[in-house]
Amino acid sequence: MKSYDAVVIGAGPAGATAAFLLARAGWSVVVVEKTAFPRRKVCGEFISATSLPLLHELGVASAFSTQAGPRVRQVGLYANETMLAADMPGLEGGSGSHGRALGREYLDAMILNRAVAAGAEVLQPRTMTQVTRNADGLVCTVISKDSGETAQLLARVVIAAHGSWERGLLPMQHSHRPPRPADLFAFKAHFKNSSLPPGLMPLLAFPGGYGGMVHSDDGRTSLSCCIRRNYLEQCRRQWGEMKAAETVFSHIRASCRGVREGLSNASRDGAWLSAGPIQPGIRKIFKDGIFSIGNAAGEAHPIVAEGISMAIQSAWLLCERLITNKGALVSASAMEQIGQEYAADWRSNFTRRIHAAAIFAHLAMRPVTARLSCALLQRAPAILTMGAHLSGKTQPLRGLQNS
Repeated sequence: MKSYDAVVIGAGPAGATAAFLLARAGWSVVVVEKTAFPRRKVCGEFISATSLPLLHELGVASAFSTQAGPRVRQVGLYANETMLAADMPGLEGGSGSHGRALGREYLDAMILNRAVAAGAEVLQPRTMTQVTRNADGLVCTVISKDSGETAQLLARVVIAAHGSWERGLLPMQHSHRPPRPADLFAFKAHFKNSSLPPGLMPLLAFPGGYGGMVHSDDGRTSLSCCIRRNYLEQCRRQWGEMKAAETVFSHIRASCRGVREGLSNASRDGAWLSAGPIQPGIRKIFKDGIFSIGNAAGEAHPIVAEGISMAIQSAWLLCERLITNKGALVSASAMEQIGQEYAADWRSNFTRRIHAAAIFAHLAMRPVTARLSCALLQRAPAILTMGAHLSGKTQPLRGLQNS
């Protein structure tokens, strides 16, 4: 059984960032990732300006700048016949930086390669099936998805960076639960030759769901959305000859003039992706030597497009504390103290984003409140700028000890 300082579950932006930071600090690290890279993933693809300095520290800022879409200078709203735009707020301190979008098939591999270059190992495609504790540490059982071979890894620390909708028996995963009408399912596709104005990222509000559009890499426009289970079933009944994603897309086009006009001459680039049900909210952040980062720790409704930024930033918060206190990790009481401090840092940075996103999502999904919101925003578009501020797009990461 091979021993490591840390085992990371998941190689997305959160897991790969954690692996890079720990490996750079001299830790022995292994990343367990269930999917072979490169891989597409349901995601809004936007990275806020607050995370751009962290990309520089990761050593991927130049590659990101080369491949990513144009700077997002405006936030907008497409709902029914309404098409609004307002300025994206700048960072606190007067910086004029703006976020950009990049497909996950590029971003994830970019950061993971940096982790490998720093000395991290990667087991891929492998699935983590169990974590137990013995006298020496945490024993992680891993199965190869290709051969079915089972192996065990011993770690002082386990970092959960898996998706929020993944079900399983790991301590930070959810068990299966009965379907509910309010369950949210996510869909995403890329389009070529859209007429979406460069630099605009509009929110899409439609009955039972919400979404967003943004210019991404290689001239593509990304459309991602979430829809409630009961509205998804209505869409499938209304457009029964289509696949689920196409029925949702038809629903969005019927509900949003901005989408009809923006994609009228566009062609889809690749297949639709789907995931879910997603579960926005705050989860277990620390338990018995296992730390959660990214969506495993907590997830904002994707309406605020902060998922990637929260993933990278949460990894940064955790790893700084782990690196600073590496010598104390042999003590259960010291581990518990580190977990409590990290949880406090996490809540300080992300709780407001999660609560604001929940409010925005429920306003957008309900037809009555969406109409009222549109009427208000038509009178005062600057509220869109305020909403972007409340979602965390202006506030740099707090709590970094060496910043």
